[in-house]
Amino acid sequence: MKLHPPTFWKHVMTVLGGALGAQALPLLAAPLITRLCTPADMGAFSLWLAIVAVTTIGATLRMETAMILDHDTEQQRTCFGVVLYSATITAVIVTALTVGAHLVDVPAIRQLTWPALLTVGIGTWLTANMQTTLAYATSHNAFGKAARAKVWGAGTIAVAQLVLLFVGVGGVALLAGQLIGLFTGLMMARHFLQPPPARIGWTPGPEARAYLARHRNFWRYALPSNLLNNLVGQLPLFLIGMRHGAMAAGLYALTQRVLAAPISLLAASVLEVFKRQSVHEFQTVGNCKQAYRYTFKVLMLLGLAPSLTLLLFSPHLFAWVFGPAWREAGELAQILAPLYFLNFVASPLSYVFFVTGKQNVDLWWQLTLFVMTVSAFVIPGSLHDNVLWYAIGYSSLYFVYLHMSWQCSQNRLATA
Repeated sequence: MKLHPPTFWKHVMTVLGGALGAQALPLLAAPLITRLCTPADMGAFSLWLAIVAVTTIGATLRMETAMILDHDTEQQRTCFGVVLYSATITAVIVTALTVGAHLVDVPAIRQLTWPALLTVGIGTWLTANMQTTLAYATSHNAFGKAARAKVWGAGTIAVAQLVLLFVGVGGVALLAGQLIGLFTGLMMARHFLQPPPARIGWTPGPEARAYLARHRNFWRYALPSNLLNNLVGQLPLFLIGMRHGAMAAGLYALTQRVLAAPISLLAASVLEVFKRQSVHEFQTVGNCKQAYRYTFKVLMLLGLAPSLTLLLFSPHLFAWVFGPAWREAGELAQILAPLYFLNFVASPLSYVFFVTGKQNVDLWWQLTLFVMTVSAFVIPGSLHDNVLWYAIGYSSLYFVYLHMSWQCSQNRLATA
């Protein structure tokens, strides 16, 4: 199968247009938000957001990824039902666990207010269903409709947070604005895409059980792998909050948010197209190395300039854009810039593990990454020291990851 660059770029630009809209308003609002809230407020909100990001993976069972492989309406209806059931159960469990952790005074959780504790399940449920609806859009090449839904959601988050901060609601404004935006985005996604309604019941029906059995590699390997990946991504925030306090967590949270922007904007847009290209090529010729090679070059080209800018100028940029109180966040960004460049390139290409059924290989790599991350942040030292060790270790593992994913794209990687 030959890739058609004009078609590839057409789809990328459609997704990118939505991503730009979805990220532009939050990024434009960020300089105002950082002047209306403290780093400690940002740290507490980011901790809530991190919990939601991790638990959402469990809520979907990674079935939204399987939906892209199934185009039959009944199969996709079953997938929606599986995720709806799983997300509801997960939302109840995670709310109970976070409240319990607060009552027994777990260090990281004690920073959360009662509104945050009681709404973490709601945030998980909304995010899980939104991700599944967007996966449905990808399976039907409905990139434009998905883009509009993302813009509605992200724009509502930014506007709601700013309005609530201006009227003096306080730190809870960030949380409330996020929930309002998540709900709005989900409603608009379902309005634009009109996905098949899910069959729901008190227990999963025979169709749901058969669907879970057929796609068992996703919840058997991809689920723990992605849970570890998201946990590792959020783990520095937890560990920094425990060791260095809420203010340090807030500084790191802003750093993470800014550095993740190119990944959210560009890499995620390329990924949505790469999913389709790689699946089609693998089903046609038995490998997806051409799609992989082309996507790798695109990601290298797109990621180089933003990464160099952050590496050279981030302390000054952060102080100028977000205010002098956030200059240290720019210093952290400078340390992490090379790592996020490798993340920008490697993360979208990791989809080949799903395409080729090698989710178990990805799981072992994630386990190694988890051990490295914990080690980097338990080593005695300053905040900057811990972040530096983390960046060095993570970057080294990304080179291994790229090699494995390239072998996988050629269908030459042995099963671990």
